[in-house]
Amino acid sequence: MSDTTSSMKERPLSPHLSIYKPIPTMVMSIMHRITGAALYFGTLLVAWWLLATAAGAESFATMNWFFGSIIGKLILFGYTWALIHHMLGGIKHLVQDTGAALDKNFTTQMAKVHIFASIALTLFMWGVILMTGMTGGA
Repeated sequence: MSDTTSSMKERPLSPHLSIYKPIPTMVMSIMHRITGAALYFGTLLVAWWLLATAAGAESFATMNWFFGSIIGKLILFGYTWALIHHMLGGIKHLVQDTGAALDKNFTTQMAKVHIFASIALTLFMWGVILMTGMTGGA
């Protein structure tokens, strides 16, 4: 019985995130999960906006005021980035599910491109929104 106890103490512990060096593919995998969760809560805001639309002009005006405020626009900007980032990750997963683009060096390079592409597309989209005056409110 004591042999079993002593051998259990000598077994290595399972690796933990704190011992791994962050690599681009790992960071993008974690970000994909985080943006998925953020989209869940952002979709609740979309549902709230739709309910306010159905509730009448006063509720709709209140929601437009909120989303037109600085905090509202920051939330919408973050939601837009999370949506684009998660979409790009989903496209990458769709391609990789076919068996393509699985080379280690290629996936590392794509992970680096992924973050910059999501930021660039978000800024481009918001540039178009601001130039066309589609922001409404403030």
